[in-house]
Amino acid sequence: MDELLEKKLRELIDRQEIWEVLLRYGRGIDRLDRELLRSCYHDDAIDDHHVFVAKPDDFIDWVFEDCKANTTVHHHGVNNHHCELDGDNAYAETYYTYIGANRKQPHMLSIGRYIDHFQRRNGVWKIANRVCVIEKTYDLMETENRFAEAGDPHYGELRPATRDRTDLSYQHPVVPRRPLAEAK
Repeated sequence: MDELLEKKLRELIDRQEIWEVLLRYGRGIDRLDRELLRSCYHDDAIDDHHVFVAKPDDFIDWVFEDCKANTTVHHHGVNNHHCELDGDNAYAETYYTYIGANRKQPHMLSIGRYIDHFQRRNGVWKIANRVCVIEKTYDLMETENRFAEAGDPHYGELRPATRDRTDLSYQHPVVPRRPLAEAK
């Protein structure tokens, strides 16, 4: 393989590995999966999360306690992502959307950005430092569940999300319900 192609391949692999850290981060929080979330950080990292600044283990304790006490479900989505590679360092800006169903209304929608310094240590990319920039938050009021309408054949059969390893996403292979036509 020529040198230019090898360099491009290395950059693609690095970017993909960094992206996978960002995806694991969201899943780790949303499923309250401590091991998965912890795998995103180097031991000496600092997460500056607006109202709480801490090393990884303290941050995870705080966020899990808050999630369990105040929300029934939440989603962290990442989208626009810019990453500058510099050897074993990378500097990233990643837009996020957070939606939290609170135990008491209003629910919350937050948009912002993760400004990250990633480092590759011993061949593994992880967050070395993070600052969460919250750009806007919105209060959301609950509306009727459209699946609860009378006569909906799937009502009552919806699989609930769980915030642990019993969630459907951990089951391999995934087993869907029978098609509606076969259930009759």
